[in-house]
Amino acid sequence: MSVEIRPVGPTKRELKKFVEFGNSLYKGNDCYVPPLIFDEIETFMPAKNPAFDFCEAQLFMAYRDGKPVGRIAAIINNKINESGNKKEARFGWIEFEDDAEVVDALMGAAEDWARDRGMTEMIGPMGFTDMDHEGMLTYGFDQLGTIATIYNHPYYPVHMERLGYAKDVDWVEYRIKVPEKVPEKHQRIADIVRRKHGLQTLQFKRIKDLADEFGRPLFHLINETYKDLYGYSALSDRQIDYYIAHYLSVLRLDCICVIADKDRNLVGVGISIPSLSRALQKGGGKLFPTGWYHLLKALKGKNDIVDLMLVAVAPEYQNKGVNALLFADLIPNYIRNGYKYAESNLELEDNEAVQLQWQYFDRQLHRRRRAYRRKI
Repeated sequence: MSVEIRPVGPTKRELKKFVEFGNSLYKGNDCYVPPLIFDEIETFMPAKNPAFDFCEAQLFMAYRDGKPVGRIAAIINNKINESGNKKEARFGWIEFEDDAEVVDALMGAAEDWARDRGMTEMIGPMGFTDMDHEGMLTYGFDQLGTIATIYNHPYYPVHMERLGYAKDVDWVEYRIKVPEKVPEKHQRIADIVRRKHGLQTLQFKRIKDLADEFGRPLFHLINETYKDLYGYSALSDRQIDYYIAHYLSVLRLDCICVIADKDRNLVGVGISIPSLSRALQKGGGKLFPTGWYHLLKALKGKNDIVDLMLVAVAPEYQNKGVNALLFADLIPNYIRNGYKYAESNLELEDNEAVQLQWQYFDRQLHRRRRAYRRKI
C-alpha cells in the first residue's frame, strides 16, 4: 500500500506516539540515546514551550498499512525570518525507515506546509531554537550519542542528497581525554588572566543561589555570545525563565564554572553535566518505574564521561585567555569525580577559535553532522 501522511494533533496521546516512534526505530541500537519522553512532549505543546510565542509548527507522521514508518516536524521561526528578511522553514525531529517513498512523502508534506505559508527554503534538521537538537549525523554512526545531539542511521544523509538537499553547514564533535592535571600552559594563562583583568571564579553552595544571582544574566550572556552563530535564535525572557526553572536544578555545581569581574559582573560561564546517555538507554526515556534512579545514579554516582554543554564568554573578554580559567577551574573537579573523557558536543567546523581551545588536549574528532538546505 502507498504511504499515508497524517498531521499530528495537539493531544498528549498523539504527541507521545510521535515522540516514541524514534525509540522503536532504534530498538537494540547501542548508540541511540532516547530523549526524556515527557520533556520531548512538552516541547511540542504551545501552552508549555515559550518558543511558540514566535514560532509555528506542524508535526506529521507517515504510515504504511496502519503502521508508523516515519515522522517529521515542520517549523517556522518568525523571529529569525523577520530579523534576517528570510523566508526559511525548518525541518526537525525527522525519523524514517529506509524507504524512498516514506522519505519523499514526509519531506513533501513539510515542504507543502511551509510553501503554503510563503516560505521559499527549507533547512534542517533544526529545532525551534538552538536549545533543541540540530544537525544530521554524517560520520560517527558507531559512537554513543549524547543527550544534546541527534543520532540517526547512515542512510539518512543518502536520502537527503537524493532529494537535492545540499550542505549548508557542518558541525564537528570531539571526544577529549581528561588530563591527569591542568595543562601547564592553561594554568599559566589562567593565573595571568586572573591578575591582569581582576577576574574570579565564583563558588556556590546551592544551585538556587546560582540561579537567583546569575540565572538570567547567564542566558543573556549566551544570547550575546551566540548571536552571530548559524541559525541562532535569541532566547526571550519567557524562554529564559523556562530553562532556569526546568534545567538548572539538575546540574552539578562542581560541573559549572562561573567567572565574574571584581564587581561580580558575569564574564564567562562553562556548563557541563555527567553523561546521561547510558541512564536514558536503561530507562528507555521514561522516569518511571526505574528511569529516575538511573538518571540520579548517572548524575551523582560514578561516571566515566562528562558532556560539555556550553561555553559563553562576553565579547569584550574573548581571545584574552578566559577559557583557560574555565579549564583550570573544572579539570580538577573532573579528575576528582573520575571522569575519563569529555564530549565537546556541537562546534561549527569553521569556528577556528573554538577548535583551537582543544589543541593542548588528547582528542579525537569522532562525530560530524550537517544542516541541509534546499529551495522549495
